[in-house]
Amino acid sequence: MPMTYTTLISVAQLQALQASGQPLMVFDCSFDLMNPQLGPQQFAQVHIDGAVYANLDTVLSSKGVRSETGAASGGRHPLPAREAFAHWLTRIGFSNSMQAVVYDRQGVNYCGRLWWMLKWLGHEQVAVLDGGLQAWQAAGGSVTSADAYSGLAEKSPGAAPFKVNAPLVQLLQASEVLEGLTGNAQHIVDARGAPRFRGEVEPIDPVAGHIPGALNRPFTLNIGSDGRFKPAEVLRAEFEQLLGQRDAAGVVHHCGSGVSAVPNIIAMEIAGMGRSALFAGSWSEWCSDPARPVAQG
Repeated sequence: MPMTYTTLISVAQLQALQASGQPLMVFDCSFDLMNPQLGPQQFAQVHIDGAVYANLDTVLSSKGVRSETGAASGGRHPLPAREAFAHWLTRIGFSNSMQAVVYDRQGVNYCGRLWWMLKWLGHEQVAVLDGGLQAWQAAGGSVTSADAYSGLAEKSPGAAPFKVNAPLVQLLQASEVLEGLTGNAQHIVDARGAPRFRGEVEPIDPVAGHIPGALNRPFTLNIGSDGRFKPAEVLRAEFEQLLGQRDAAGVVHHCGSGVSAVPNIIAMEIAGMGRSALFAGSWSEWCSDPARPVAQG
Protein backbone atom coordinates (compact mmCIF):
# COMPACT_ATOMS: atom_id res chain seq x y z
CA MET A 1 0.00 0.00 0.00
CA PRO A 2 1.58 3.33 -1.06
CA MET A 3 2.22 5.81 1.73
CA THR A 4 0.41 9.12 1.42
CA TYR A 5 1.47 12.35 3.13
CA THR A 6 -0.89 15.30 3.23
CA THR A 7 0.50 17.81 5.74
CA LEU A 8 4.09 17.16 6.84
CA ILE A 9 6.75 14.66 5.87
CA SER A 10 9.99 14.10 7.78
CA VAL A 11 13.42 13.73 6.23
CA ALA A 12 13.45 10.03 7.10
CA GLN A 13 10.02 9.51 5.56
CA LEU A 14 11.04 11.27 2.36
CA GLN A 15 14.19 9.18 2.12
CA ALA A 16 12.13 6.00 2.57
CA LEU A 17 9.69 7.20 -0.06
CA GLN A 18 12.52 7.81 -2.52
CA ALA A 19 13.94 4.34 -1.85
CA SER A 20 10.53 2.71 -2.36
CA GLY A 21 10.23 3.83 -5.97
CA GLN A 22 6.75 5.25 -5.35
CA PRO A 23 5.80 8.00 -7.86
CA LEU A 24 7.14 11.21 -6.34
CA MET A 25 8.18 14.74 -7.22
CA VAL A 26 10.06 17.12 -4.92
CA PHE A 27 9.69 20.89 -5.37
CA ASP A 28 12.05 23.61 -4.17
CA CYS A 29 10.15 26.90 -3.59
CA SER A 30 12.99 29.01 -2.19
CA PHE A 31 12.41 32.72 -2.74
CA ASP A 32 13.00 36.22 -1.35
CA LEU A 33 10.35 38.93 -1.69
CA MET A 34 12.88 41.75 -1.54
CA ASN A 35 15.28 40.06 -3.98
CA PRO A 36 13.32 37.87 -6.45
CA GLN A 37 16.50 36.63 -8.14
CA LEU A 38 17.82 35.11 -4.92
CA GLY A 39 15.56 32.05 -4.98
CA PRO A 40 16.74 30.78 -8.37
CA GLN A 41 20.32 31.50 -7.31
CA GLN A 42 19.89 29.53 -4.09
CA PHE A 43 18.41 26.62 -6.03
CA ALA A 44 21.34 26.69 -8.43
CA GLN A 45 23.79 26.63 -5.53
CA VAL A 46 22.25 23.66 -3.72
CA HIS A 47 18.98 21.73 -3.72
CA ILE A 48 17.66 18.25 -3.01
CA ASP A 49 18.82 15.93 -5.74
CA GLY A 50 16.09 15.67 -8.39
CA ALA A 51 14.03 18.60 -7.12
CA VAL A 52 12.13 20.89 -9.49
CA TYR A 53 12.23 24.64 -8.91
CA ALA A 54 8.85 26.39 -8.51
CA ASN A 55 9.29 30.17 -8.77
CA LEU A 56 6.80 32.24 -6.77
CA ASP A 57 6.75 35.05 -9.33
CA THR A 58 6.54 33.04 -12.55
CA VAL A 59 4.89 29.73 -11.60
CA LEU A 60 3.01 30.12 -8.31
CA SER A 61 1.45 33.47 -9.24
CA SER A 62 0.31 35.46 -12.26
CA LYS A 63 1.86 38.80 -11.39
CA GLY A 64 0.52 41.58 -13.58
CA VAL A 65 -2.36 39.50 -14.95
CA ARG A 66 -5.78 41.07 -14.42
CA SER A 67 -8.52 38.85 -13.01
CA GLU A 68 -10.56 39.06 -16.21
CA THR A 69 -7.64 37.67 -18.22
CA GLY A 70 -6.91 34.63 -16.13
CA ALA A 71 -5.77 35.35 -12.57
CA ALA A 72 -7.86 33.71 -9.86
CA SER A 73 -7.20 36.33 -7.18
CA GLY A 74 -5.90 39.86 -6.73
CA GLY A 75 -2.97 41.22 -4.78
CA ARG A 76 0.77 41.30 -5.36
CA HIS A 77 0.91 37.57 -6.08
CA PRO A 78 -2.38 36.77 -7.82
CA LEU A 79 -3.13 33.10 -8.21
CA PRO A 80 -2.91 31.84 -11.79
CA ALA A 81 -5.98 30.20 -13.27
CA ARG A 82 -6.22 26.59 -12.14
CA GLU A 83 -5.96 25.38 -15.75
CA ALA A 84 -2.78 27.41 -16.32
CA PHE A 85 -1.13 25.91 -13.25
CA ALA A 86 -2.23 22.42 -14.28
CA HIS A 87 -0.61 23.02 -17.67
CA TRP A 88 2.72 23.73 -15.94
CA LEU A 89 2.37 20.57 -13.86
CA THR A 90 1.75 18.57 -17.03
CA ARG A 91 4.76 20.14 -18.73
CA ILE A 92 7.13 19.12 -15.96
CA GLY A 93 5.75 15.59 -15.82
CA PHE A 94 3.76 15.76 -12.60
CA SER A 95 0.75 13.43 -12.61
CA ASN A 96 -2.32 12.88 -10.45
CA SER A 97 -0.83 9.64 -9.13
CA MET A 98 2.28 11.28 -7.68
CA GLN A 99 3.12 12.26 -4.13
CA ALA A 100 4.38 15.86 -4.01
CA VAL A 101 6.86 17.10 -1.41
CA VAL A 102 7.51 20.83 -1.13
CA TYR A 103 10.24 22.69 0.73
CA ASP A 104 12.18 25.93 0.95
CA ARG A 105 14.99 27.29 3.09
CA GLN A 106 12.99 30.20 4.54
CA GLY A 107 10.99 28.54 7.30
CA VAL A 108 8.00 27.45 5.14
CA ASN A 109 7.50 31.07 4.07
CA TYR A 110 7.07 30.09 0.40
CA CYS A 111 6.62 26.34 -0.05
CA GLY A 112 3.24 26.42 1.69
CA ARG A 113 1.95 28.27 -1.37
CA LEU A 114 2.56 25.24 -3.59
CA TRP A 115 1.11 22.92 -0.92
CA TRP A 116 -2.07 25.00 -0.97
CA MET A 117 -2.22 25.32 -4.76
CA LEU A 118 -2.04 21.57 -5.28
CA LYS A 119 -4.89 21.12 -2.80
CA TRP A 120 -6.70 23.84 -4.76
CA LEU A 121 -6.39 21.66 -7.87
CA GLY A 122 -7.84 18.73 -5.95
CA HIS A 123 -4.54 16.95 -5.26
CA GLU A 124 -4.40 15.76 -1.66
CA GLN A 125 -1.03 13.95 -1.81
CA VAL A 126 1.23 16.91 -1.04
CA ALA A 127 3.29 17.48 2.09
CA VAL A 128 5.77 20.01 3.43
CA LEU A 129 9.25 18.72 4.23
CA ASP A 130 9.44 19.51 7.93
CA GLY A 131 12.58 21.52 8.63
CA GLY A 132 13.15 22.34 4.98
CA LEU A 133 16.46 22.10 3.17
CA GLN A 134 18.35 22.68 6.42
CA ALA A 135 16.94 19.52 8.00
CA TRP A 136 17.64 17.55 4.83
CA GLN A 137 21.27 18.63 4.74
CA ALA A 138 21.73 18.08 8.47
CA ALA A 139 20.63 14.46 7.98
CA GLY A 140 23.06 13.94 5.10
CA GLY A 141 20.40 13.91 2.39
CA SER A 142 21.59 13.90 -1.19
CA VAL A 143 21.91 17.38 -2.74
CA THR A 144 23.15 18.77 -6.02
CA SER A 145 23.70 22.08 -7.78
CA ALA A 146 22.55 23.12 -11.22
CA ASP A 147 21.00 25.92 -13.21
CA ALA A 148 17.70 26.98 -11.63
CA TYR A 149 15.63 25.55 -14.44
CA SER A 150 17.54 22.39 -15.20
CA GLY A 151 15.53 20.59 -12.54
CA LEU A 152 12.48 20.44 -14.80
CA ALA A 153 11.41 16.87 -15.38
CA GLU A 154 10.88 15.59 -18.88
CA LYS A 155 7.27 14.70 -19.61
CA SER A 156 6.98 11.11 -20.77
CA PRO A 157 5.67 10.72 -24.32
CA GLY A 158 1.96 10.01 -24.25
CA ALA A 159 1.63 10.86 -20.56
CA ALA A 160 -1.83 12.06 -19.59
CA PRO A 161 -2.24 15.74 -18.71
CA PHE A 162 -2.66 16.64 -15.06
CA LYS A 163 -6.39 16.54 -14.35
CA VAL A 164 -7.93 19.40 -12.36
CA ASN A 165 -10.38 18.12 -9.75
CA ALA A 166 -12.70 19.78 -7.26
CA PRO A 167 -10.82 22.09 -4.85
CA LEU A 168 -9.91 20.67 -1.45
CA VAL A 169 -9.37 24.14 0.02
CA GLN A 170 -11.55 27.25 0.24
CA LEU A 171 -10.52 30.40 -1.61
CA LEU A 172 -12.22 33.68 -0.66
CA GLN A 173 -12.33 36.89 -2.66
CA ALA A 174 -12.14 40.40 -1.21
CA SER A 175 -15.87 40.93 -1.71
CA GLU A 176 -16.65 37.85 0.40
CA VAL A 177 -14.31 38.95 3.18
CA LEU A 178 -15.87 42.42 3.14
CA GLU A 179 -19.35 40.93 3.39
CA GLY A 180 -18.20 38.75 6.30
CA LEU A 181 -17.26 41.80 8.34
CA THR A 182 -20.93 42.48 9.00
CA GLY A 183 -21.55 39.17 10.80
CA ASN A 184 -20.03 37.07 13.57
CA ALA A 185 -19.16 33.91 11.64
CA GLN A 186 -15.90 35.10 10.03
CA HIS A 187 -12.67 35.32 12.01
CA ILE A 188 -9.72 36.80 10.12
CA VAL A 189 -6.20 35.76 11.09
CA ASP A 190 -3.39 37.95 9.72
CA ALA A 191 0.01 36.22 9.36
CA ARG A 192 2.13 39.35 8.99
CA GLY A 193 4.54 40.56 11.64
CA ALA A 194 3.03 42.54 14.52
CA PRO A 195 4.47 45.96 13.50
CA ARG A 196 2.97 45.65 10.02
CA PHE A 197 -0.32 44.41 11.44
CA ARG A 198 -0.54 47.38 13.79
CA GLY A 199 0.30 49.77 10.96
CA GLU A 200 3.53 51.01 12.53
CA VAL A 201 5.54 50.12 9.43
CA GLU A 202 4.65 49.10 5.87
CA PRO A 203 7.68 48.24 3.73
CA ILE A 204 5.79 46.86 0.72
CA ASP A 205 2.17 47.95 0.35
CA PRO A 206 0.91 51.55 -0.06
CA VAL A 207 -1.35 51.54 3.02
CA ALA A 208 -0.44 50.49 6.57
CA GLY A 209 -2.77 48.68 8.94
CA HIS A 210 -5.06 45.66 8.95
CA ILE A 211 -8.59 44.50 8.20
CA PRO A 212 -10.89 45.61 11.04
CA GLY A 213 -11.45 42.87 13.59
CA ALA A 214 -8.55 40.74 12.42
CA LEU A 215 -6.40 38.75 14.83
CA ASN A 216 -2.62 38.67 14.48
CA ARG A 217 -0.68 35.40 14.30
CA PRO A 218 2.73 35.87 12.61
CA PHE A 219 3.42 32.70 10.63
CA THR A 220 6.87 32.37 12.21
CA LEU A 221 5.22 31.43 15.52
CA ASN A 222 4.39 28.01 14.09
CA ILE A 223 8.04 27.00 13.82
CA GLY A 224 10.11 25.83 16.79
CA SER A 225 13.75 26.53 17.51
CA ASP A 226 14.69 23.38 15.56
CA GLY A 227 13.20 24.79 12.36
CA ARG A 228 10.29 22.33 12.38
CA PHE A 229 6.61 22.85 13.07
CA LYS A 230 5.78 22.83 16.77
CA PRO A 231 4.00 19.73 18.13
CA ALA A 232 0.28 19.47 17.41
CA GLU A 233 -0.75 19.99 21.02
CA VAL A 234 1.32 23.17 21.29
CA LEU A 235 -0.11 24.58 18.08
CA ARG A 236 -3.63 23.76 19.20
CA ALA A 237 -3.16 25.50 22.54
CA GLU A 238 -1.74 28.58 20.85
CA PHE A 239 -4.55 28.85 18.30
CA GLU A 240 -7.19 28.24 20.96
CA GLN A 241 -5.70 31.06 23.00
CA LEU A 242 -5.73 33.31 19.93
CA LEU A 243 -9.32 32.50 18.96
CA GLY A 244 -10.85 32.45 22.42
CA GLN A 245 -14.54 31.58 22.02
CA ARG A 246 -14.43 32.01 18.23
CA ASP A 247 -15.25 28.97 16.09
CA ALA A 248 -12.18 27.64 14.25
CA ALA A 249 -14.44 26.70 11.33
CA GLY A 250 -14.92 30.40 10.58
CA VAL A 251 -11.24 31.29 10.34
CA VAL A 252 -10.01 33.06 7.20
CA HIS A 253 -6.25 33.41 6.82
CA HIS A 254 -4.40 36.16 5.01
CA CYS A 255 -1.07 37.99 4.99
CA GLY A 256 0.52 40.49 2.61
CA SER A 257 -0.05 38.66 -0.67
CA GLY A 258 -1.49 35.25 0.22
CA VAL A 259 1.81 33.39 0.58
CA SER A 260 2.96 33.42 4.21
CA ALA A 261 -0.63 32.92 5.42
CA VAL A 262 -0.47 29.26 4.41
CA PRO A 263 1.80 28.12 7.28
CA ASN A 264 -1.02 29.15 9.62
CA ILE A 265 -3.44 27.01 7.59
CA ILE A 266 -1.05 24.06 7.80
CA ALA A 267 -0.48 24.61 11.52
CA MET A 268 -4.22 24.59 12.28
CA GLU A 269 -4.56 21.37 10.28
CA ILE A 270 -1.66 19.78 12.17
CA ALA A 271 -3.41 20.87 15.38
CA GLY A 272 -6.55 19.00 14.36
CA MET A 273 -8.59 22.16 13.90
CA GLY A 274 -9.63 21.58 10.30
CA ARG A 275 -8.61 23.17 7.02
CA SER A 276 -9.52 26.85 7.10
CA ALA A 277 -10.06 29.33 4.28
CA LEU A 278 -7.56 31.58 2.51
CA PHE A 279 -8.08 35.15 1.32
CA ALA A 280 -5.34 34.94 -1.29
CA GLY A 281 -5.44 38.59 -2.36
CA SER A 282 -4.67 39.47 1.25
CA TRP A 283 -3.65 42.91 2.48
CA SER A 284 -2.12 43.96 -0.85
CA GLU A 285 -5.50 43.54 -2.54
CA TRP A 286 -7.56 44.78 0.39
CA CYS A 287 -5.75 48.11 0.72
CA SER A 288 -5.81 48.76 -3.03
CA ASP A 289 -9.43 49.94 -2.76
CA PRO A 290 -9.86 53.02 -0.51
CA ALA A 291 -13.51 52.11 -0.03
CA ARG A 292 -12.50 49.09 2.09
CA PRO A 293 -12.09 49.82 5.81
CA VAL A 294 -8.65 49.87 7.45
CA ALA A 295 -7.77 49.63 11.13
CA GLN A 296 -4.55 50.43 12.96
CA GLY A 297 -3.21 49.72 16.40
